[in-house]
Amino acid sequence: MDAATIKMLIEKGIPDAQVSVDDVRGDGQHFAAYVTAPVFMGKSRVQQHQMVYAALKDISSQIHALAIQTGVAN
Repeated sequence: MDAATIKMLIEKGIPDAQVSVDDVRGDGQHFAAYVTAPVFMGKSRVQQHQMVYAALKDISSQIHALAIQTGVAN
């Protein structure tokens, strides 16, 4: 797995999202995703994270660890 694929899937699953993904250990298994999107407005942090996980459902078994930080984009 690579950071570019994860970024593309999140952007595809969450329209207008601003996404940054880092391979934190350089091993293709441990990632950190930073996602902001207008659609997060009014949603709890848990709901925001659920939206990110939903966007990655097809590859979730290929990622060992994913740290997610989300926020509302203006």
